[in-house]
Amino acid sequence: MSVTKDQKSVLIKEFGGSDKNTGSASVQIALLTARINDLTEHLKSHKKDFHSRRGLLVMVSKRAKLLKYINANDVEGYRALSAKLNIRQKL
Repeated sequence: MSVTKDQKSVLIKEFGGSDKNTGSASVQIALLTARINDLTEHLKSHKKDFHSRRGLLVMVSKRAKLLKYINANDVEGYRALSAKLNIRQKL
């Protein structure tokens, strides 16, 4: 259900540029997106799992705040990141 260590390392390398860059906003958004996608699939089959649904909403709002930060500082980077991760967001 969760993102594996190998998947995390691939996402960190792809969006952070190196293995050490784990705290940048684009890496955090990529990791949150992977977790959100996994949890969404879980909730499709477990419709009454309300505790996980709350966690999903928390992750979505955190990702939205990070996307808003990137959009304020680097508009082209925001567009590239949202296109690469296939994220739709109204700002």
